[in-house]
Amino acid sequence: MSERRFFYLPKAKEETELPLEESLHALRVLRLKTGDEIFLISGDGNFYRSRITSTAQKSCSYEVLEVLPQKKSWGAWIHIAVAPTKALERIEWFCEKATEIGIDEITFLDCQFSERKVLKTQRIEKIITSAMKQSHKAWMPKINPIVKFKDFITNSPKGNKYIAHCHEEIPRRDFHQEINSKSSREGITLLIGPEGDFSLDEVKLAMSFGYIPVSLGESRLRTETAALMGVVVSQISLSKKDEDAPKG
Repeated sequence: MSERRFFYLPKAKEETELPLEESLHALRVLRLKTGDEIFLISGDGNFYRSRITSTAQKSCSYEVLEVLPQKKSWGAWIHIAVAPTKALERIEWFCEKATEIGIDEITFLDCQFSERKVLKTQRIEKIITSAMKQSHKAWMPKINPIVKFKDFITNSPKGNKYIAHCHEEIPRRDFHQEINSKSSREGITLLIGPEGDFSLDEVKLAMSFGYIPVSLGESRLRTETAALMGVVVSQISLSKKDEDAPKG
């Protein structure tokens, strides 16, 4: 079986030509030619089996042969809201790996103890696009710009909401056990703090808006590791619930 080559094109069904960057990759790196088969990812749950119809120096045209709807392996929306790390490459690593595993939405938080208050999302969007193609994911995660912690909390999304923290004076529930006890269809929003953790006031504010304080285990994790742990645990729990759900 020949290797499948994936390209990202949000309007794959309406367009007939790959974007410039994707065209150059197809022609100069992969050495594709007229008649070769490619797969397009629209980012909304579909693959498009396509064929290259013509090439030029910097352009690659195609025709769609078949629409291939995909099914998520997880049963509900996974949203991680995380304070970006001072070292940018660490939060970029999280975004890349979370995309490979499977995530729906990432929001960046400006918290009281945050060491990074400004974050440009363009580079992160390029990283997750590459990760989506490499891991053959049919969904493009939604990336939100950095937002003040209080603003995020007071405009919280619906579904099951959790805040992971390390303060001993505020009791925490085990995140894995907690999400296994909830409906698999309501979605999960998990807050992950900066390297100095959330402040006590931030934890209490989140709790006043319905966030459940949770622990991700006995180890003290780095910000990006904790965020990825949240994705993995959510994936395992939601996938299992989806498999166990009654059929028909």
